[in-house]
Amino acid sequence: MVGESGSGKSVTALAVLQLLPSPPAQYASGEIIFSNKGKPCDLLTVSKDELQQLRGNAIAMVFQEPMTSLNPVHSCGKQVAEAILTHSDMSKEAAFKKTITLFEDVKLPNPQKMFHKHPHEISGGQKQRVMIAMAMSCNPQLLICDEPTTALDVTVQKNILGLIRNLQQAHEMGVIFISHDLALVSEIADKVVVMYKGQIVEQGTTTAVLASPQHPYTKALLACRPALHQKGQRLPVLSDFINDTARPMTTIVTEKQTGTDDNNRTEKIISVNELSVWYPSKKNLFGKTLDYQKAVNNVSFDIYKGETLGLVGESGCGKTTLGRTLLGLVPPTKGDIRFNGKNMATATRHETIAMRRQMQIIFQDPYSSLNPNKKIGDAIAEPLKVHGIISNAAQRRDKVVELLEKVKLTADHYHRYPHEFSGGQRQRIVIARALALQPSFVVCDESVSALDVSVQAQVLNLLNDLKKDFQFTALFISHDLSVIRYISDRIMVMHKGMIVEAGNSEDVYTHPKTAYTKELIAAIPGKAFGSTL
Repeated sequence: MVGESGSGKSVTALAVLQLLPSPPAQYASGEIIFSNKGKPCDLLTVSKDELQQLRGNAIAMVFQEPMTSLNPVHSCGKQVAEAILTHSDMSKEAAFKKTITLFEDVKLPNPQKMFHKHPHEISGGQKQRVMIAMAMSCNPQLLICDEPTTALDVTVQKNILGLIRNLQQAHEMGVIFISHDLALVSEIADKVVVMYKGQIVEQGTTTAVLASPQHPYTKALLACRPALHQKGQRLPVLSDFINDTARPMTTIVTEKQTGTDDNNRTEKIISVNELSVWYPSKKNLFGKTLDYQKAVNNVSFDIYKGETLGLVGESGCGKTTLGRTLLGLVPPTKGDIRFNGKNMATATRHETIAMRRQMQIIFQDPYSSLNPNKKIGDAIAEPLKVHGIISNAAQRRDKVVELLEKVKLTADHYHRYPHEFSGGQRQRIVIARALALQPSFVVCDESVSALDVSVQAQVLNLLNDLKKDFQFTALFISHDLSVIRYISDRIMVMHKGMIVEAGNSEDVYTHPKTAYTKELIAAIPGKAFGSTL
């Protein structure tokens, strides 16, 4: 099942298990027929006891966000064992052994140790594997996967898809796989259902739908992926297909964005020399550090004025730590960072404040980086007030409205709170806040990783437009090489705290030199369908 956020995918899936709160949800019409071991039943009319027996037993679900789905106060193993004990007559010892076996099946490292770990102690990909183990604990006939790989690294995403496919074949179960990315669905699905505004607009075999999409919405979902477009091409967006279907599709991507030519890179805005950021990972009884986690390990590079430098790598490789260290948000263990030729470590307080005005960050999660109790207009105006740029309240408001309009929002949005906006709109708000001080250097930390592909295209187009208008230099951090290749002039590939490859974006993408870069490129979904995806 494919579609953007709000298209009705998750609501449809949750309705199968009647997990929607009723009221307000009302099942106005229709039926959901489930064949329970050959005996058909309508899930909308079965008793509560029958439904309870089906949930987690015959029909299981892997939810979108494993961190909020898992209980933070219980170990991962205990939560999986609980599902087994609920639906079977097994002893606790037998449930423990089965949980260990399930952890082995989903390829979790050191299953015995993993049993006793809590959710916050493991990575996002590992949490998702725990959820899959829990869902598989009672050998369900139907497995519902609601965006199980959203915001995961492409390599972890590929592993999760392979795991689901293998389990489906081994247990001969049906799978409903929900996603906003048609390319991702092409890797796992036999049939595709495309949803738009609560309705099915297209369905058929995966090969037929992706090779020859009929509905404008399906065409839009396919066309707006950055992997299909060269740097400088404007990405098509949903409105190009839905509102103007008569427009020739070739003209959508012909508008060029200005980039930084290799020959013009002479002025360095950031210069990094032998930078390391280490964290203590092991201490003795007396508190002496015995070993370190080397988040960033002896990296050196330059960022030139006007360019966009892409930084790509898996979660935990040190990308975010490096980006925050450049802004002075994380203290370096050793090495030096120069901003416009000035060493940040030896700068005076006055010089540091001046630098902070020129360096801004767009955080990965816009919702958690906005104050839920503050109107978004006030949030954008705050840096202007703190730095004393505009002292008059009315003038600040005019400036905020101007920024809102720059990021394709309106003056009416000024007095709204963060929860009143969609994910894409919140990303626009934090972009406006970052640009309020007109910085010369901006770090974009996974700023499009969790967005729908169509919204992602809008934000990438917006960043290209704003870069041209505000003339800032950018470090763009992502785990997706196709996005990095589209937005960046140069690419650095990071692995285990070190830069393992660097070069022109097209060269790195088309002719990778290291095995790790090749692995990242191979994990990009949709390659099986060639030019279509």
